[in-house]
Amino acid sequence: MNIILVADANAPARTLILDWRHWVGGGTALLVVFLLFTFAFNFVTLRWAAATQHPWLATIVLADQREEAAKLNERVQGHLNAMAMRLGELQAQMLRLENIGDRLAKTAGLKPQELPSLAPPGRGGAPSSLPSRNLSMNEFSEMVDRLAHQMDGRSDQLSVLEALLVQDSANRKFMPTLLPVTDGWYSSNFGYRIDPFTGQQSMHDGIDFPSEAGTPIVAAASGKVVTAEWHSAYGKMAEIDHGNGLVSRYAHTSNLLVKEGDLVVRGQRIATVGSTGRSTGSHLHFEVRLNGVPQNPARFLQSTHPS
Repeated sequence: MNIILVADANAPARTLILDWRHWVGGGTALLVVFLLFTFAFNFVTLRWAAATQHPWLATIVLADQREEAAKLNERVQGHLNAMAMRLGELQAQMLRLENIGDRLAKTAGLKPQELPSLAPPGRGGAPSSLPSRNLSMNEFSEMVDRLAHQMDGRSDQLSVLEALLVQDSANRKFMPTLLPVTDGWYSSNFGYRIDPFTGQQSMHDGIDFPSEAGTPIVAAASGKVVTAEWHSAYGKMAEIDHGNGLVSRYAHTSNLLVKEGDLVVRGQRIATVGSTGRSTGSHLHFEVRLNGVPQNPARFLQSTHPS
């Protein structure tokens, strides 16, 4: 663009040539002036609004602050919702751990009052010389995630322990460790003794529990009744198979309360004390056999009765 400047009729004309560089420079200068004016206007306006507390300007500032606060509240609420979900998951995991703990306690034979207190443990200590600081949201979230991971691990460990204890408990139920006669005592132990009929030394394959006639006899362990019949030496006799070749025998009873093929549980009444068969008086003759070989019953009953 050419601009011709003429001062008067006699003066020579001057020509001013404007190219793209002049336009760019002028546009830049105008933009800088506009920005400076805008910043100065905003600064002066805000300072004036703060000083004079003009209602109109105060409304504008308050609306802007409300918008920023709403955005901040939205972000905080989002974090709170996420933390609430994690807290709900942790609560569910805690309930699962409590249920497993209760089942473990019952399996172990513990009562609720015998369990350790669930109150928070005492903690303390002198203030640190290092400066303290607040946790960030990311740090807090990472700590919650680590805690959830640890609880998952503990839950899996307790589940395995529960399975082992249940298996052990089931195995114990099939071991003849329960006294077949309540408050019974031994009148004749397992091993060689003087036979009360012949006066000779002979092998005694079980132990005798002297009791009054009609005293209840219970199963020493769970199992299946394989024999419930009269025997010339044992009188009215019952045998219970506990599996793995282990059988318990109850002899000289006065009355059998079970029959062959019955399934009995540990502690169930199966007969009453008597003096049938080859017997000198009212008592229970109790045997334990493993694969047909007599075992010392006291070794099974030692946890509940001294041998």
